[in-house]
Amino acid sequence: MTPLAPIIWRAMTPDDLDATQDLAAHIHADYPESHEVFTQRLAVAPEGCHVLANPNGLVGYLISHPWQGTLTPALNTLLPPLPAHPDRWYIHDLALSDAVRGQGFAQQAITLAEQAARARKLARLTLVSTRHALRFWYKQGFEPETIPPAEHTILASYDPEAQLLSRALSP
Repeated sequence: MTPLAPIIWRAMTPDDLDATQDLAAHIHADYPESHEVFTQRLAVAPEGCHVLANPNGLVGYLISHPWQGTLTPALNTLLPPLPAHPDRWYIHDLALSDAVRGQGFAQQAITLAEQAARARKLARLTLVSTRHALRFWYKQGFEPETIPPAEHTILASYDPEAQLLSRALSP
């Protein structure tokens, strides 16, 4: 019997962008983002962009980058220049196909984000959670942030129940 081929997290490359966007369109149909958004995130923070790959293609991805404060990027928008003095690591998106959910790959991706944050000497992870993922992120130890009024408009670009969540890095 031939062993199953491994499913691994690896650094995202420009060659992965089309497949990443296809996966995003399938998993996050309610939250579409342009190819330019994915391309820019990879260009400005390659250390925070990873794909979960098996021999048949991509089954997940993580897009993350340094950030400052609690005014986050709106859905489907390009980033302004990254902050010179970030105070947190922002998880823009973590997506897994149904076939690999529940196997620990999400926790592995969070660990990759933590490693990128530590490399920049940042002590917090931050993200915007959509209504569909709130329970998952709460289980990972993320909690709601106190947000400025302008953040309410940004959260609404995702969905009416979206929340800004953060947590300190795990020890």
